[in-house]
Amino acid sequence: MAKKSRYRSNCPINYTQEILGDKWSLLIIRDMMFMGKCYYSEFLKSDEKISTNILADRLAKLEHNGIVSSRLDEQNYSKKIYSLTEKGIDLMPILFEMIEWGLKYNDQTIVPPEFKKQIQSDKDGFLKYLMQAVRKQPA
Repeated sequence: MAKKSRYRSNCPINYTQEILGDKWSLLIIRDMMFMGKCYYSEFLKSDEKISTNILADRLAKLEHNGIVSSRLDEQNYSKKIYSLTEKGIDLMPILFEMIEWGLKYNDQTIVPPEFKKQIQSDKDGFLKYLMQAVRKQPA
């Protein structure tokens, strides 16, 4: 007898959508990946103004799904440090494609000029460089 899936279906798009398909999870991952944010209070300062209860819920969901890990800050045990797992880092190519699509179809997209230039001139090399840099961040 086949094991029942906890997802609506085993379609890879459905699986990804069920984990990341809300309007906040990818923004949290973006902040970790490209802005180096790792503290709860840093995520609250993002332009999109996520509420505290939603942030707590999404961080817990991302951690439960193995995309983010957390540990206590050795300098302040009341704070957690969040970091991307390998599974989370593997989302970078997807985010790159979303950035590229946003740049193409939204003329008001805000991306640092150097970032945009790097994506347009050597997307694969820049992606590889950034993935290595994120992997070197303390976990």
